[in-house]
Amino acid sequence: MAKPKSNPMGKDINNNRQKIRNHFQKVDPVIYQAMANLNFDDWINPNPLHSAHAYFQHLTREIIGQQLSGKAASTIYSRFELLFTNKKVHPKKLLKLNDQILRDAGLSWAKASNVKNIARAYLDKSVKFHQFTVLPDEEIIKELTTIKGIGPWTAEMFLIFTLGREDVFSFGDLGLKKGFAKLYQKENPTKSQIEKVIKKWSPYKSYGTITLWHSLDNN
Repeated sequence: MAKPKSNPMGKDINNNRQKIRNHFQKVDPVIYQAMANLNFDDWINPNPLHSAHAYFQHLTREIIGQQLSGKAASTIYSRFELLFTNKKVHPKKLLKLNDQILRDAGLSWAKASNVKNIARAYLDKSVKFHQFTVLPDEEIIKELTTIKGIGPWTAEMFLIFTLGREDVFSFGDLGLKKGFAKLYQKENPTKSQIEKVIKKWSPYKSYGTITLWHSLDNN
């Protein structure tokens, strides 16, 4: 098993992010210009989580928030948290909840089933949550996608926003494709066209990824 690249997010964060901007300035002036006024702190937690339970809870939040606006996702997740003591989502308690209770909190039937799938994987240790701090990105994606309801996109978002991994790009994200088309003036870009550009971003693809989303926000 390959050793994961070091993850300096949260360590000397300002110096690290300046180093990242310098990297993009050298390898890709187009994306560098787009990140000129971007505050990465608005997107990335400088202190990535380091506990298996926190990973479990964040995955439930990602599942609940899928295909919803930020406001709607936050509202439904807040209702979901209220089903637990001190708003700490506990996998055993989650599995005991009737699906109708989850539905009444705002989850779809599919999401109610999927968050329980995460709870089962956490409790039976079929997914190595406790090893996520040391597993490489590809291994984590492989682990997470064994859970019914979690696909590659969800796993990739988990890598960026929960684990703080710095070299992630999601080819399944339509927003990234739109952002790429806008910045690089390529209508309906192919995967190979995108790959040719983003390979230069390594080892900091996650920051280019965030910049593409940011470019759409500023459209």
